[in-house]
Amino acid sequence: MASNNSGRNRIEVPHAREALNRFKYEVASELGVPLKQGYNGDLTSAQNGSVGGEMVRRMIRRQQEQMAGIQSPQDNQTGAL
Repeated sequence: MASNNSGRNRIEVPHAREALNRFKYEVASELGVPLKQGYNGDLTSAQNGSVGGEMVRRMIRRQQEQMAGIQSPQDNQTGAL
């Protein structure tokens, strides 16, 4: 299937693309999902969904902490998402 960047998977801040990719592979590794560069059609939708879902949970939690004025431990380590 061809890549579709015109839909909902559009990255709103283009310079964040690399940070999002690093974040995705970090989450996949922590969850034990064998995500690799390129084709990942051999993964189940549950595996892919677990990575995306965990990314969203972490981004929401981080934003809530930021809005509440709480410094996340990751802010001191990487500065990434």
